[in-house]
Amino acid sequence: MTVITVRVDEETKRMMESLEINWSEFIRQTVRKRIREDRGKNLARAVLINERLRRKTKGEAKAEEIVRKFREERNA
Repeated sequence: MTVITVRVDEETKRMMESLEINWSEFIRQTVRKRIREDRGKNLARAVLINERLRRKTKGEAKAEEIVRKFREERNA
């Protein structure tokens, strides 16, 4: 496991000590949660981009169809 150091002021440290919380575990969970949220946002962004691209090409011939038609005309 990697070690990360976090600096807090004296007042915050005193307040932290007054609570019975495993701060290392709390920070690990918070970091994991943030990573999941960020990945979710990236996935949502990718879906939106994909949908926009699909809407733009709706009704147009697919690349495979265009290539097939080009080859058929070339061989005719």
